[in-house]
Amino acid sequence: MISQELLDILACPVCKTPIRLDGDRIVCDKCGRRYPIRDGIPVMLIDEAEQGEPAKS
Repeated sequence: MISQELLDILACPVCKTPIRLDGDRIVCDKCGRRYPIRDGIPVMLIDEAEQGEPAKS
């Protein structure tokens, strides 16, 4: 489980915007990238991210 305190300071390494927790992934709504969480540790590496759909504005 990722603490809210940690989520509040993390940002997407690509577009530098805040992220949110979505199940077992950390999601950036701006660029759509989804970063995995392994053994309770967020893997915020661009090469490890899955490309998703950006949120509609």
